[in-house]
Amino acid sequence: MAKPELKILIGLHRTANAIDRKTAQIAAEYDLTLGQFAVLEALFHKGDLTVGQVQEAILSSSGTIPLIVGKLEQRGYLTRCQDKEDRRRWNLHLTEAGRAVIAAVYPQNEEMIIRQMDCWTEEEKNTLVTLLQRFGGTHGKNH
Repeated sequence: MAKPELKILIGLHRTANAIDRKTAQIAAEYDLTLGQFAVLEALFHKGDLTVGQVQEAILSSSGTIPLIVGKLEQRGYLTRCQDKEDRRRWNLHLTEAGRAVIAAVYPQNEEMIIRQMDCWTEEEKNTLVTLLQRFGGTHGKNH
């Protein structure tokens, strides 16, 4: 029998992958990839960000972020603006078209995520949040 720690890890991966697949389906209805959705969502909720900040915000170690940003820029969903304080940096800024598309797709995705988690009571959800935060606080430390 697998150790509980391994079952937890597998369960977390399966859950995240299932939600990502459903998010990708919703995004595809707007002709967006999962990565494009993630970049637009980060800018929608956090405001202007650099490419590095976007990568950090969407928890991506992928080198494809510049490609995703380029596609979104071609489609008129974002622009690159030179940082006024540090001329070496460029910030990504949602255009009105980008804001409109993410404002349409994001609520559908949020609703899907909430529906997926209907299997838990509010107390169970809060417990899970607490447990995950506790793990996040000790991640990387030797026990």
